[in-house]
Amino acid sequence: MKNKILLGVFIFITAISSAFANGNEEVSDKILKSFQKDFAGAQHVQWVSAKDYVKVTFTLNEQVVYAYYSQEGQLLGVTRNILSSQLPMNLLTDVKKNYSKYWITDLFEIANNNENVYYLTLENSDHKVILKSNGNFGWDTFKKEKKQVDN
Repeated sequence: MKNKILLGVFIFITAISSAFANGNEEVSDKILKSFQKDFAGAQHVQWVSAKDYVKVTFTLNEQVVYAYYSQEGQLLGVTRNILSSQLPMNLLTDVKKNYSKYWITDLFEIANNNENVYYLTLENSDHKVILKSNGNFGWDTFKKEKKQVDN
């Protein structure tokens, strides 16, 4: 009886640990070929499959990048965290001019269909603001919220 319980526990632990082991899942040849074509030289590649897409995390030119592929191997989009100095000059100037009372807590770029979109999270002691831009016409407020005060 003890052996059956131990065997069951072992199988359960093995299944759980293999599910979370390293994110390297089986992906289709279509996706692999597309990825190898799109990101030659990528390193530290990890795959995670979802119902409608496959996410691949990798390093390219010493930068962590996330790419999303359809199940048919079509590149849906690419995201990466960036530094404020990597923003287009008009966006960086706008942030410095209009949001000087905030500090940057998150900044990332999404690239898809030959278009780049930037999301910038700014915070001060009272507010959190998320801005969005396609890089051409400045920032739009995506979300703004007042921070909760702890008593």
